[in-house]
Amino acid sequence: MKLSMPRFDRSPVLVVGDVMLDRYWHGCTTRISPEAPVPVVKVEQMEDRPGGAANVALNIAALGASASLVGVTGADEAADSLAQSLTSAGVDVHFQRIASQPTIVKLRVLSRHQQLLRMDFEEPFATDASALASEVKGLLAGVRVLVLSDYGKGALKNHQVLIQAARARGIPVLADPKGKDFSIYRGADLITPNLAEFENIVGRCADEAELVAKGARLMAELELGALLVTRGEHGMTLLRPGHPALHLPARAREVFDVTGAGDTVISTLAAALAAGEELPQAVALANLAAGIVVGKLGTAAISAPELRRAVQREQGSERGMLSLEQLLLAIEDARAQGEKIVFTNGCFDILHAGHVTYLEQARAQGDRLIVAVNDDASVTRLKGPGRPINTVDRRMAVLAGLGAVDWVISFAEDTPERLLEQIRPDVLVKGGDYGIDQVVGADIVRAHGGEVRVLGLVENSSTTGIVEKIRRQP
Repeated sequence: MKLSMPRFDRSPVLVVGDVMLDRYWHGCTTRISPEAPVPVVKVEQMEDRPGGAANVALNIAALGASASLVGVTGADEAADSLAQSLTSAGVDVHFQRIASQPTIVKLRVLSRHQQLLRMDFEEPFATDASALASEVKGLLAGVRVLVLSDYGKGALKNHQVLIQAARARGIPVLADPKGKDFSIYRGADLITPNLAEFENIVGRCADEAELVAKGARLMAELELGALLVTRGEHGMTLLRPGHPALHLPARAREVFDVTGAGDTVISTLAAALAAGEELPQAVALANLAAGIVVGKLGTAAISAPELRRAVQREQGSERGMLSLEQLLLAIEDARAQGEKIVFTNGCFDILHAGHVTYLEQARAQGDRLIVAVNDDASVTRLKGPGRPINTVDRRMAVLAGLGAVDWVISFAEDTPERLLEQIRPDVLVKGGDYGIDQVVGADIVRAHGGEVRVLGLVENSSTTGIVEKIRRQP
């Protein structure tokens, strides 16, 4: 399946559901309590993260989409913490605050990244269903996807009112279901139960054929547009009426914590569908995102750069020859990971040992090496008739095959100054006996806070010398 990274920035999504606060207390454990056979944790760090529907909205915003959230909380410090975290992340927050009830809080005590204890502070909410529905209807204008994030905590009382309101506007409805009655999601465009939730409704499935058959019956019974069953280490299965089942393998390299994985799946699905992706492609993106989040500790959001890198790995395009647009995106992602960008340029007509050594030295100046290559016309202008020996596509292909080189791009001008203005590398590297002030583009790089470094050349290595030697051969 061909995957691409959608433009999430024009994709408004509305999330409605059970909001909660995930609170983490971290500390070291060095002794057992004298009062009981339990470890004593010396709390050194306290951390609050949005959970439940709030985590779904946060994930959508982290991908760069526009996220709004409607939920129910108490009128307390936990609700204030949630609102502050979400608002600072760009989420448009609409809380129905109930003074007589506490915000749902799940407190986890951890030591050395291991969870020792979880304490839940919660009571079912006495939600004003009509007020919440009125709030949702007022926010549907301009929304491309509605997400029902249902944890069975009482925020969602009348699912059908919300589903029908969205369908009347032609807005797809995605639901992450809970409970023993899926009829409340009738008419949804997609529901995303995990395998345990699915089997709780349809009965145990002995194999994939039975899962597909029971899923088809459930879709017909509830008039669902599609059904996505998340199956842990067995990946995901997408079922659609009139289409063969799509089975996607799990993408996790290492599972550290499955907390919030379902939130990541439905948020990525919603953002991708809102951005115009077809459902199979959106599911594949969600599968990649889930593989990232289970490698993190606790409830976590997936950023657009993280997902884009996963897509690039999937397509084998994390390195190699790129267009300018692709390169700028790759640089943005690299910088989001704190990586230092190194830039060098040249003709690289016949690659020799001097080039290889120089490029390895250049790569050692940072984390990512960009090699900009003069196109054929500019090489002819610089080197004279008969050059280049190799066309630009072949020169770029050889450079891209070197372990030291991350990205290769060509340019048509005699100098790379226009590229340097757009790329703004952290380090500009040049080889030879140049003085630093003689390096073309040095002023541009320095103006943007970068460095300029000159590296030595390997003796007796010259493309021009090699060409002349070949020409002298009888």
